Amino acid sequence: MSPGPEPVFPEYETETSQTSKLLKKFKETPFVPVGMAGFAAVVGYGLYKLKHRGDMKMSLHLIHMRVAAQGFVVGAITCGVLYSMFREYVVKPKE
Repeated sequence: MSPGPEPVFPEYETETSQTSKLLKKFKETPFVPVGMAGFAAVVGYGLYKLKHRGDMKMSLHLIHMRVAAQGFVVGAITCGVLYSMFREYVVKPKE
């Protein structure tokens, strides 16, 4: 009999904090937080401009903000894919 229960997946049950896991994930994929921050910035800007939109209809304003937010996120994803391809195929030494 063993003195205590052994972890089923020891590599997943290490004593690390959520912050260190989050920072590790951001280092692996740096464009994810950039896309999230850009999306939040576009939404914040859209809410700010909602009050000062003039005679523009609400639906048209919301469509413009949705397209801007989606465009920023798609751009961040594209940059992330290009960055990872660059790291994988150009910077990585040939074996």
